[in-house]
Amino acid sequence: MNDKRRFVRVRPSGLVPRVGKIFVDPKSPAIECQVIDVSAGGACLYVAGNGPIPKRFTFLHGAVKKSSRVVWEKGRKIGIQF
Repeated sequence: MNDKRRFVRVRPSGLVPRVGKIFVDPKSPAIECQVIDVSAGGACLYVAGNGPIPKRFTFLHGAVKKSSRVVWEKGRKIGIQF
């Protein structure tokens, strides 16, 4: 299987946070998520809970906020692009 990716993915390890937060708007509470892997252009996340997952949001990982959008979804596991 030839998997050509634009950016190399890495699993969080060491001092890299394994959790992130999804912010839809300032009035809504943040949605907790687990970071499965991350690259320069996106990430794979597992979103806890059973509420709807927004298509566009601000993703907080560590101290970095990035505008993101969902590019694929498989149950509660999603792929996002920064």
